[in-house]
Amino acid sequence: MSKARQKRLSEQKEVRELLAVLKENNYSSAKDLLDAVRHVEELEKQLAGTMEQIAAMRQDLQEMQKSPLKSALQKTVHALEEKADALRSQIAALKENIISGCKQALTDFKERGTAALDDLARFFHLKQGLLSMQKATESAIQLDSQAIKKIETVSAEYHEAGRHLKNAGRALMGKEAVQEAKPMGKLAKTIAAPYKADRACHLAMRNTIQKALSGLERLEQAAQKPSILKTMREQNEKAKAEPPKEAPPKHAER
Repeated sequence: MSKARQKRLSEQKEVRELLAVLKENNYSSAKDLLDAVRHVEELEKQLAGTMEQIAAMRQDLQEMQKSPLKSALQKTVHALEEKADALRSQIAALKENIISGCKQALTDFKERGTAALDDLARFFHLKQGLLSMQKATESAIQLDSQAIKKIETVSAEYHEAGRHLKNAGRALMGKEAVQEAKPMGKLAKTIAAPYKADRACHLAMRNTIQKALSGLERLEQAAQKPSILKTMREQNEKAKAEPPKEAPPKHAER
């Protein structure tokens, strides 16, 4: 992506110009477009959060001793990295589609006037990209949940084994057995922390994607029914085209 495209979406020239045109002509779609822009910017921030958590996972793996849990988590982190790369590409495509759509809408507006703005949704192709992101996000949430469950299971098994060993010693000393194993340890909580944080990031992304899809649906629905402004314009044009009605002749007074 060029340096111009690396700027925040709301700072792009085409986006600012189209928003200004929509607001100037009192189009409600200005709010829907602005919401879409903000949702994409929010997705970028949330993805940056997942990248931070993946980096923390990588650091933890370097410090872990070789074990079945480490091998399992390595596979999970690799899969999460692939999801993050896919999401990054999908967000870049969304930005490009919005910028391109704004540019096309402005060109059409200059050629046809405000009539070009009545069906703004046709300039943007975002739905499929958002649905693909939704699928990738759901998959990442499942990966994080599975990793957390593995960590908790290993921790529980470790503490259960420790309880049995401790009870063997207590039995030799004639003491009563300990009935409950220790709760999840500090180390296990530390290892699980970035996976929980990453899951929270992806849950937030899923929420943002759902909002973006709802906004896109509103934009499409607005295009399906004529706006009040469009109806007023048509009525005004019809009134201008009709010949003026002649005044009835006055009757002479008797």
